[in-house]
Amino acid sequence: MGLATLLVLADGRLPSGGHAHSGGLEAQVSAGRVRDLDDVFGFLRGKLATSGLVSAAFAAAACHRPADWAALDEGLDARTPSPALRKASRAQGRALLRAGRSMWPLAASYPREMHQPVALGLLAAGAGLGPLDAAVAAAHGVTTGAASAAVRLLGLDPYAVHGLLARLAPVCDRIAADAARRSDDPVDDLPAAGSPLLDIGAEHHATWEVRLFAS
Repeated sequence: MGLATLLVLADGRLPSGGHAHSGGLEAQVSAGRVRDLDDVFGFLRGKLATSGLVSAAFAAAACHRPADWAALDEGLDARTPSPALRKASRAQGRALLRAGRSMWPLAASYPREMHQPVALGLLAAGAGLGPLDAAVAAAHGVTTGAASAAVRLLGLDPYAVHGLLARLAPVCDRIAADAARRSDDPVDDLPAAGSPLLDIGAEHHATWEVRLFAS
């Protein structure tokens, strides 16, 4: 593992647009499902077990076999029933590839737009990292983006929110390791864990005239 390189890839300050997305948290806060620190912990833990696992698996697979990026992108599209979430994922993937091309070598044949976990895996491969690194960065990003949004949406103590991330770190590691072990699996056999409330919330959120986050 190139630890310093992984830290660059997973850095929340990477100009890839992640700060503009709440990972579905804004809609859940508005619906009253997430109201305090304990609710945020449950939300993050649920995201890790569902979209976190899927993102980590597809990032690991894209890093391990970048030539399969198109099939992986289609597979992830099939696992994202919400059009609003597809749009958000592709917007973040586009921004990530733009940032990545300024740092590491990427194939010129890659399109400008693909799902964020696939783009993350390709970027990890270009940086010389392995599938486990890509999976760790993907799972880590699923929690940190929403955690940062929680501070702004609920006015929570940022120290306490980062305490939640520390508690979830072992879970994140386990999910990333499981995802990396499956990086050779056919696309149809990769995880397909769903989160219907996030899909429904994303569609409602997309209709709002005023919102703090893009998703």
